Amino acid sequence: MSIFVGNLSYQVTEADLSSVFAEYGNVKRVNVPTDRETGRMRGFAFVEMELPAEETKAIEALDGAEWMGRVLKVNPAKPRDNNRGGGGGGNNRRY
Repeated sequence: MSIFVGNLSYQVTEADLSSVFAEYGNVKRVNVPTDRETGRMRGFAFVEMELPAEETKAIEALDGAEWMGRVLKVNPAKPRDNNRGGGGGGNNRRY
């Protein structure tokens, strides 16, 4: 499982997240997506921990917690949808 962490400050780093989540167990991976054009953090991240029990503990403790001036949204990440539609195009236009 992966944990979705939303409503993050744009100053948050992978090291910051790793440090906070390490209080609940072993952090395997932290991914902080950035905008392709600006390189700026997008305000959310994904965290993977060693054990499911650690992930559950972190979610319960951190969802709704205030950190760096923001109220965190922390929950199990949903599987990525392969339909990444780009808007428009194709055969579904109406004339």
